[in-house]
Amino acid sequence: MPFLFVALAAGALPSSHAPAQPLPELGDAAGVAIAPQVERRIGESIAREIRYRDPAYVDDAEITDYLDNLGRRLLAAVPGARQDFEFFAVRNSSINAFALPGGFVGVHTGLLVAAESESEVASVLAHEIAHVTQRHIARLIGAQQQMQLPSMVALAAAILLGGSRPDLAAGAAAAVQGGAVQAQLSYTRDFEREADRVGFQTLAAARFDVRAMPAFFEKMQRTTRLSDDGAVPSYLRSHPMTAERIADAQNRAADAPYRQHLDSLDFQLVRAKLRAESGEARDAVAALSAAVRERRYANEAAARYGLVVARLRAQQVREAQADLAALRATGAASPMIETLAARVQLAAGDGVGASAILQQALQRFPGRLPLVYAYAEGLLQVGGGQDALAALEQPLRQHPDDVRLRALQARTYAALGKRLLQHQAQAELYVLRGSMPAAIEQLRLAQAAGDGNFYELSAVEARLKELRARHAQEQRDAKR
Repeated sequence: MPFLFVALAAGALPSSHAPAQPLPELGDAAGVAIAPQVERRIGESIAREIRYRDPAYVDDAEITDYLDNLGRRLLAAVPGARQDFEFFAVRNSSINAFALPGGFVGVHTGLLVAAESESEVASVLAHEIAHVTQRHIARLIGAQQQMQLPSMVALAAAILLGGSRPDLAAGAAAAVQGGAVQAQLSYTRDFEREADRVGFQTLAAARFDVRAMPAFFEKMQRTTRLSDDGAVPSYLRSHPMTAERIADAQNRAADAPYRQHLDSLDFQLVRAKLRAESGEARDAVAALSAAVRERRYANEAAARYGLVVARLRAQQVREAQADLAALRATGAASPMIETLAARVQLAAGDGVGASAILQQALQRFPGRLPLVYAYAEGLLQVGGGQDALAALEQPLRQHPDDVRLRALQARTYAALGKRLLQHQAQAELYVLRGSMPAAIEQLRLAQAAGDGNFYELSAVEARLKELRARHAQEQRDAKR
């Protein structure tokens, strides 16, 4: 699911009977035929397809939070970056990442596991961010103006699923004119070089080790060469890695001042978590136990953290408690360690104790969303609906478009028997998921709930009117 897949799809290549259109020059803003709002809508549609229909999507709040924080650090170094970005992970053993239209960036779990430093991960994210900020996808779409928005979204989503459905990707590619494919491939290589250059600047400005970029490029090239079995058409292979690109990155790094970057603890913990969750649980326990016993690790806290995760997978609760104590003894501090401690407590049957751990953790690490999710979830499990509602109030004000928070809010209102508010929150959840008819139905149920006051009913009526108008406009757009 790399950028090249999206480029071919979102570019909406012409049929075999359509004349090839000239591609706009790099940096030619006049060649961009779509507005940023349209680009965002395409990205949202594809991101929803991945999030709710692709089993490879990693629905893990902590991994998403880590990628989001790393991405924000890079974005803070991009001059004039105003676009909203969302970062997420996809369970795939290959070393890769991809950019969707409108600011969505996906990272394969294989990349996180294979990276030997946080700067290597940052170098890939910086490259993908550059694809978005330089509006590469918008330029590709601008070269194929005759394609309608729904067709572009559908084709892009289909090819994106090619990672798990190669037949789907090959089928989509077979319908494309051969000459146009070659033109787009050449165009994409130009974009790759531009993304390398701009990404390198971002990496340096964010104070990461810029030598990580050529080092990781070489690693990706070796992996591609070893796994290249010819099963996928060459023009669908992601991020063509050439000797020229590697040499350019090496030259840039050689000219840059040396800067050491210390990896964050969360980087180590995320990698340990992914390793502990792969394969059979007992095999993971055996491998991690041996690594800890023999001190074969780069970071002791991360190694012990991974062992606790594996113990819980294997339902070895008493052993997990002992290993958690050893992890605590290292003095390592991270929200991820606190949520793991709460999970151990829950596995031992102590829901109240788990909630206490998370409450203290939120005081120590205020605003960290994975802690908020876990705390509200734990409160709901022990019947603390009112406390859960209070815990969600401030985060929802700060992150009104957070899907997890909305889902927890709806569940909390349901647990408290507040039917109007439950359906209202559920409606907003469906809006975020792109299901407007379901959202409208939830608001109708809110109107009929019979437990709302005048102000609540007025708010529901106003929102219902707004969503009906939006849905009607979407239907008109789909027919164009």
